[in-house]
Amino acid sequence: MNQPKIIVAGIGPGAPDAITPAVAEAIRHADVVVGYKYYFRFIEPLLGPTTQCVDTGMKQERARAEEAFRLAEQGRCVCIISSGDAGIYGMAPLVWEMARERNSSVEIEVLPGISAFQQAAALLGAPIGHDLCLISLSDLMTPWPVIERRIRAAVDGDFVTAVYNPRSNDRYWQLYRLQELFLQGRDAATPVGCVRQAGRAEQEMRITTLGEFDPEQADMFTVVIIGNSQTYLSDRRMITPRGYYRERPDAGAGVGQRIMMESFRTIERELRDRNIPLDRKWALLHAIHTTADFEMERLLWMNDGAVERLYRRLSGGGIRTIVTDVTMAASGIRRGAAARLGVEVKCYLHDPRAVALAGQEGITRTQAGIRLAVGEHPEALYVFGNAPTALMELCRLVHCGKARPAGIVAAPVGFVHVEESKQMAKPFRTVDRILIEGRKGGSNLAATLVNAILTFNDAEALRPGRDV
Repeated sequence: MNQPKIIVAGIGPGAPDAITPAVAEAIRHADVVVGYKYYFRFIEPLLGPTTQCVDTGMKQERARAEEAFRLAEQGRCVCIISSGDAGIYGMAPLVWEMARERNSSVEIEVLPGISAFQQAAALLGAPIGHDLCLISLSDLMTPWPVIERRIRAAVDGDFVTAVYNPRSNDRYWQLYRLQELFLQGRDAATPVGCVRQAGRAEQEMRITTLGEFDPEQADMFTVVIIGNSQTYLSDRRMITPRGYYRERPDAGAGVGQRIMMESFRTIERELRDRNIPLDRKWALLHAIHTTADFEMERLLWMNDGAVERLYRRLSGGGIRTIVTDVTMAASGIRRGAAARLGVEVKCYLHDPRAVALAGQEGITRTQAGIRLAVGEHPEALYVFGNAPTALMELCRLVHCGKARPAGIVAAPVGFVHVEESKQMAKPFRTVDRILIEGRKGGSNLAATLVNAILTFNDAEALRPGRDV
């Protein structure tokens, strides 16, 4: 005679060979099997000749659990079947909660099964090879604001995400909203796999991208798997690498560079918008790394392609000189990076001629220094991290046709003439301009923007700090 107990068994997605031996044995020897009537067709060959079957309709989970306890408390061995794994959106949590509510002494055993997302992943290739999360879009028992918060966390954490209960007749908009949230933080080319009726005769599978994914093609029998930023397609299969064949980005790096690389990876994960041109992202990562201020996402202004174009001109010998307004900005520019490109960094602030000119004309020394610099290096890359008067002087000379700078990096900081000096630089459309809007800026910020330009060839590998 069987011992009175409740066995909560996951029967897998539906294929006979996906039922574990332990679950098959439990079904064969149970006095009673309780479950949703649709699932009995998957276990019928396993039922014993005297096994009592109690089947119920959809959404009657509590009734099934109550019947299981009633029968077990009468001395029967009861097996509750649950599709997939009983502990993942299945009957196991309900049974344990009901046992506490009833203060029941009935023994409970949970037998795991192959979950739908596992079966779907195997069909799609290897999309869950790294950190992942599961999200159900059913809001019957979970408020939608909670679900949306979890979706945002999945996006921010760059998790591979398996979506259960994606769409029903009544819930028609939630999957559209999930797609919208993912597109805010993940590339539109991210692979997405959809498997309907995984492991069953009616099985359907397709692979698309996050941007091309059509929510109308999903229903309650569909599992949707969204890749992370590393997921790629190979031979019509989704692959999320674990890292065995990926070259270590920090290989050969010193301690300082490794710290900087990890900082950049952290910043990139926390950007509100990661789908931006590489040269803008490279400059932005440098700006945030220097300031720890994510407002730089809003404050960094640059004309399209400015960083990449300036790098090409510097590396190709088209720009030989970088002029800064103050020595602090000059000292922050990495000498090793400038030397590799054959570029000289100059500042005229302490030039005796600038001191004399400032006294004669009643102007600032930085302003005088820019006048001297334009006379000797009219086509240099000009960098401002402190003095708005110097930036305004350059803009006046450009407007008069006396200067033809290759580029302007404008990040003066302060309260007097700072904002308007930056605005003065914007109309020069033939000049590449990189600005920090508003009052914020500083010599360190100006220098790091120059370093971003000098090291743009390290941007694609996200390998900053070669000269640190």
